[in-house]
Amino acid sequence: MSSSFKDLLVWQKAHQFVLEVYRITKDFPKDELYGLTSQFRRASVSIPANIAEGFTRKGEKDKLRFYNIAQGSLEECRYYIILSNDLSYMKNVEIIKLLEEISKMLVSYMNKIRQN
Repeated sequence: MSSSFKDLLVWQKAHQFVLEVYRITKDFPKDELYGLTSQFRRASVSIPANIAEGFTRKGEKDKLRFYNIAQGSLEECRYYIILSNDLSYMKNVEIIKLLEEISKMLVSYMNKIRQN
């Protein structure tokens, strides 16, 4: 049993993802600062933030609501990766692998909560 959201492997991976998004978007064109860069960063931050908030919730339904929001942000990031690649702003296969790993872990974690 975890005593803090920071103990959750899914949160740790999501935090790594945010750091990677910030590193990558630092090199995006300056005219994207208030567009794609900002949107991508906010969506990425939302993933571990909602995992953290959901962790403190007591009821299953409330916990799962926050984890579902994290899933939505994850899918939003998936699109930003596609768009960034299509615009030739990035070519990073590793970030896609990390996103996939987080997605699977989050689904598994949610299933575990439903079973308890």
